Amino acid sequence: MKRFYKDVAVTPERGITLGGRAVRTPARALLTLPNDALAEAVADEWRAQGEEIDPRSMAMTGLANAAIDRVAPDPAAFAAPLSAYAESELLCYRAEEPPELAARQEAVWGPILDWARGRYDVSFTLVAGIMHQPQPDATLTRLADAVAARSIWELAALNPMVSISGSLVIALAVLEGALQPEAAFAAAHLDEIWQAELWGEDDWALDARAVRERDFLNACRFLALLKL
Repeated sequence: MKRFYKDVAVTPERGITLGGRAVRTPARALLTLPNDALAEAVADEWRAQGEEIDPRSMAMTGLANAAIDRVAPDPAAFAAPLSAYAESELLCYRAEEPPELAARQEAVWGPILDWARGRYDVSFTLVAGIMHQPQPDATLTRLADAVAARSIWELAALNPMVSISGSLVIALAVLEGALQPEAAFAAAHLDEIWQAELWGEDDWALDARAVRERDFLNACRFLALLKL
């Protein structure tokens, strides 16, 4: 779409206007943000557009649209598949061989699981290999409750974080400030990075991981703006 506006403004209600016209979500709801920091970040994305509008360069706008259009109509239904990641929590599945990889997993993943144990009063079943093993029912319930308690804005950001990392615990640790975004992404991709160290990277894998990292860090930034 061609750029049709000159001026971008934030309204007193934290809406966005383009040349005086209110911005709406794809479902035609008014795009109204929950705080000033996020409203200004969304406005800055619209200001940064060139002669053509590129939605791919507007991550904050996209996540805000998702919160309003996809999450707000039924937050519980949106939260349920995110909570389901706890049933096969990435951090619980450990390599049997080589011992060096298993040791690195424990060194990186162990402290994150320890944080979750203390934060949510849960236990985890660790698994050697990739065969599915169920997690304790109490753990699944408490982690589901933790997700369900989040706002529509937080849920919108958690969605890409959980799906990209494959770990509900990693996403919650970032959300609660227990893990930095870059460290979280590296932890989620520990096995892939290990393999690359052994056999080298190929361009396709590097490019794919860079896209995932961009999307993951954008979601983390969205969460950080919510706290300002």
